[in-house]
Amino acid sequence: MKELAGRLTALDPDAGAAVRVIAYFDRLAEARAGVEALVRGAAVLAGVPARLVDAERRVRVRVEADGTRRDSDLPPDPEWPSAALTAEGAPALWLERAGAAPSVVDAVILERAAGAARLVLDRTRGRAPLDDPALVETLLDATAGEPARLHAARRLGLDPLAAARALATPSGRPRVIAAEGPVTEAAGLRTGVGSAVPVLDLPRSWAAARTALRFTAEGTAQDPGPRVVYADELGGIALLADVVLPGAEPPPDVQTLEAAAADAPWLLTTLYAVVATASLRAAAAEANVHHSTLQDRLTHAEHLLGWPVRTPQGRLRLHLALTTRRLTRS
Repeated sequence: MKELAGRLTALDPDAGAAVRVIAYFDRLAEARAGVEALVRGAAVLAGVPARLVDAERRVRVRVEADGTRRDSDLPPDPEWPSAALTAEGAPALWLERAGAAPSVVDAVILERAAGAARLVLDRTRGRAPLDDPALVETLLDATAGEPARLHAARRLGLDPLAAARALATPSGRPRVIAAEGPVTEAAGLRTGVGSAVPVLDLPRSWAAARTALRFTAEGTAQDPGPRVVYADELGGIALLADVVLPGAEPPPDVQTLEAAAADAPWLLTTLYAVVATASLRAAAAEANVHHSTLQDRLTHAEHLLGWPVRTPQGRLRLHLALTTRRLTRS
């Protein structure tokens, strides 16, 4: 290869340099070099800083032309020469060379470095959570062996030594996220959030997430309540899930609540505001009605329900009825 590069250089300097670049990255690949080494090679060969950003797998590496790693949160300049990690993907590797058209050598550096980086990332980082449902299923399966679950965690891009959470949605497809990551509704679905646990304890987090899911609501007038529920915040209320079976005949208080809601369409949202806030004035603001209107509504609601909702005991009974109503949902 060196002899070929020398001959090509005599005929075409760019062609000779390109062959040397190919040989360089081939040696790195044979040595199973990591992503940082590949980006460093691109930077040193190009004589300008190089950066690789794979947001999906949470990888961000930037190396100066002298080989010093110096990451940056600034977005890449779209004018920089770049390459994608896959044929269909967006640019992920850049040479920070502005104001000049990319050379043949730059193009070869980007192609070889990006191809080698993709193989390394696929081997060591896998994909981000939810890319492979089978791996997530293995990770959440308490009967799977520890080596299999650790392998699944690594393939999903999770740090085996860090904490993670399992998320449950009505679709039945589980999700796993890092414990410090944000929790949002999954595509508009109700979401139960499991406890933050070590990766090998995720089956326990998954069980807690499924319980929390039963306490979620659609957040509508017919089903008021939180769309995202954390298992850690349920406390002793979680015990209700063991008593109230999905699809079972609703208890008398829930039946009474359903009959009252049929008579007054505003009833469920108004009563939920009462149990979800610290005072009646706050409940009026939550229900977006005047305080006197709220008092009139509660008087009517107490007549329909047959018990007070403005006393501590009545509020507790109401809270249990609303919660049990969600738990009886199939």
